[in-house]
Amino acid sequence: MSQPAPVSTDGPSRSAQAPSGAISPADMERATDIVRTISGVFASRVVGQENLRLTLLAALAAGGHVLLESVPGLAKTTAASALASAITGSFARIQCTPDLMPNDIIGTQIFNYGSGTFTTQLGPVHANVVLLDEINRSSAKTQSAMLEAMQERQTSIGGEVYKLPEPFMVLATQNPIEEEGTYVLPEAQMDRFLMKEVLTYPRPAEEHEILDRSTAGRLAAPKEPVATVSLEDVRFLQQMVDRVHVDPAVKRYIIDLVFTTRGSGPRPVANLTQSVRVGASPRGSLALMRVGQANALLHGRSYVTPDDVRQMRYSVLRHRLVLTFDALAGGVSPEQIIDAVFSAVPMP
Repeated sequence: MSQPAPVSTDGPSRSAQAPSGAISPADMERATDIVRTISGVFASRVVGQENLRLTLLAALAAGGHVLLESVPGLAKTTAASALASAITGSFARIQCTPDLMPNDIIGTQIFNYGSGTFTTQLGPVHANVVLLDEINRSSAKTQSAMLEAMQERQTSIGGEVYKLPEPFMVLATQNPIEEEGTYVLPEAQMDRFLMKEVLTYPRPAEEHEILDRSTAGRLAAPKEPVATVSLEDVRFLQQMVDRVHVDPAVKRYIIDLVFTTRGSGPRPVANLTQSVRVGASPRGSLALMRVGQANALLHGRSYVTPDDVRQMRYSVLRHRLVLTFDALAGGVSPEQIIDAVFSAVPMP
């Protein structure tokens, strides 16, 4: 087996070089075509929301799950269904309510009185793309069942284990402004999501485009059929992410960032412990690296740069930091903490 070419440690560009032959030009071209196709489907259904598009694509390529949060009407559900429509695999939508039970999600056994035997009926979670609409409206027991399926990639029904399909991706949405009848996701469970994207209001030109599409009858879905990618294409994309090179200097950069969120690191942020009660776990380090690899592939590169790590820092870390009461009372946002951490840690 050929070994990667040595990477020079001289100069600031040491982390921007890739080992020769990591990803062939043909494979990179195929990955670019897949990303372009999915982006085209997304653009045909969703106006603007460029950060959301990159987040969904990166999570799909990295094989992770996404939590979407915003006030109502900002296309959370539309974006999730747009991503699902770009893939030829199965899609399931679960509307979460307080009376939703775990068996409604993972499946159950049904007794057949004629044969006197039980048959297994798989739940909607057994799909390639699963949309959990308003996950914070389901009970804690149901949330735990869903998050266990997300982590273990399998369900247990009647003592039998059923593997979830590959690829498998969960897109969960939540509305932050309503508290009545909701069950807030604990921080430990939110950590299971690779990324958390907070949607913002569209710009005036984008909202004008939304109105134009509505009057033309193209808001819900485009009139012309759009291209799709196969499950094999998605699996290929995920395999390419595994082959994206991460230089040791970039890994060190990620470690320094995560340790800084814990109050240490090479250049600790002053008074950080007054605002952050719990920093990012090693799962945060893995997420930063994995999303950095996916982001590099989305931009046609076979190696990770520090900018790949920085570009999606909010989506990766905002739900992994537990702020103190003083920080919450003072209106300190996770994004402010993340900016302070990235400003303190020198780039390689």
